[in-house]
Amino acid sequence: MNQQVNCSATCSQRQGNLIVLSGPSGVGKGTVVAQLLEQTPHLLRSISVTTRQKRNSELDCIDYFFLTKEQFSQSRASGELLEWAEYAGAFYGTPRSFVRQQQQDGNDVLLVIEVAGARQIAQLAPEAVLIFLSPPSFEALESRLAGRATEQPEQVASRLVKAKEEISQKELFAYEVVNDIVEIAVNNLQHIIYSERLKIRQPIR
Repeated sequence: MNQQVNCSATCSQRQGNLIVLSGPSGVGKGTVVAQLLEQTPHLLRSISVTTRQKRNSELDCIDYFFLTKEQFSQSRASGELLEWAEYAGAFYGTPRSFVRQQQQDGNDVLLVIEVAGARQIAQLAPEAVLIFLSPPSFEALESRLAGRATEQPEQVASRLVKAKEEISQKELFAYEVVNDIVEIAVNNLQHIIYSERLKIRQPIR
């Protein structure tokens, strides 16, 4: 006699992975991530907190949680942030409770953070999947930053200096994906995420 097994009732739910994506400013993280989230089921982006000025195209509680420096300092001191970093004069961080709840619900959580934050995650959560998004060349990155026309020349120069430093630290990451053609980069990221879902992992405590 054949019997169907109700896996939802008898099998434990898969715990979501923590996916960390880093890369220099101007590499195209926003475009790649937008397509990746749209095309990948059970993948959610964690919303970061930041003290930087909100851009006209951004929405509070959607793109970021925008905080004052005093509010950010309080969150950091109380242990509410999974990681935090300072970049270009502003602070960024990841709310711990959001990430852990989504993982428990079976969703992979995507953190799009700076290299300094990724280093903190690697130490705090060694099970995290670290991916570095690289430009096809440094010249291409320079051209992309200049083409955005959203910042002053000195700000662009500062970001390029920072980009060189970040690229030199990519050995911290388990995977490197080059963003030359967006569709190919997204496809490569999906392959990484799906293969990581098949790994046997110990439950996060």
